[in-house]
Amino acid sequence: MSRRLWAAGAVAAAVIGLGVSGAGAQEVSKITIAMSGWTGFAPITLAKETGIFKKNGVEVEIKKMPTSNRHQAMAAGEVQAIATTVDTHILYASAGVDVTQVLVLDSSHGGDGIAVRPPIAKIADLKGKQVAVQYGGVPQFWLAYVLKKNGLSINDVQTSNLQPSDAANAFVAGQFDAAVTYEPYLSKVREANANIIVTSDQTPGVIIDTLAFQPDFIKKNPKTVAAVVKSWFEALAAIKADEKKAFEIMGKDVNQTPEQFAASAKFVRWYDKAGNQEYLIKTMPAFAKEVQDVMLEAKLIRKAPPSLDAMVNAEFVK
Repeated sequence: MSRRLWAAGAVAAAVIGLGVSGAGAQEVSKITIAMSGWTGFAPITLAKETGIFKKNGVEVEIKKMPTSNRHQAMAAGEVQAIATTVDTHILYASAGVDVTQVLVLDSSHGGDGIAVRPPIAKIADLKGKQVAVQYGGVPQFWLAYVLKKNGLSINDVQTSNLQPSDAANAFVAGQFDAAVTYEPYLSKVREANANIIVTSDQTPGVIIDTLAFQPDFIKKNPKTVAAVVKSWFEALAAIKADEKKAFEIMGKDVNQTPEQFAASAKFVRWYDKAGNQEYLIKTMPAFAKEVQDVMLEAKLIRKAPPSLDAMVNAEFVK
């Protein structure tokens, strides 16, 4: 797992020359980030619990909420930033909530999986089967993506809307033919010796998490956004400096021991400055278009967002 790090002052330089009209005005120094207990988001929790955010001049509250509620909370002003997958940000934008991604957080490398029961042995065998999967988030998108790559569509399976934790629990309890879930909940499925027919390790680069603010917030509060980005990288530095302590803090947030968290973290790659520059600038444009096309075909969105290009701002990681 790559955890390359970068100099703490790099983002500050990126803010100079942005030419935002909000420069000089009183910036918001307290924000709320909406996210889930996904292992890839854990450095955000670490930055909060160890005072990294506060040291960098921003007070952060974390709200755990279902994916389908996060954009509504943002539109209502209850949260200022959302951590979620690229496909989910596209879903939000298509629903009329403008979001701009400023930071790549992580990618899943086996952290997401589809568990099945006998006699299901391959993706084609899912046709007509009952699948527990969260609607309006990455599990539904990834299921549609995997099915498409195997000659099926999401309409070929019978889906039930369950949060990833509930999907894992229900599957282990003997319900459903299949379940789509992610770490740390996928570990519970692994511990039950279930057959995981496919993981995100077999679809590299498809499940990518980013942090997004609304465009107007970025325009008015560039220093605050820069402080959040800086804090993310400092959290990665803290992991490198004392992995055991960091894993203890991050694991506690999702009721895992440091050892259990370490096992989950093996399936996640956290992105440093170089990784962010590579992804946001070079990879994102083509990938976002592919994601949009899959979502339109699977009818996960009714219309394309106004502009995919406007959904990315790489200035804070340069």
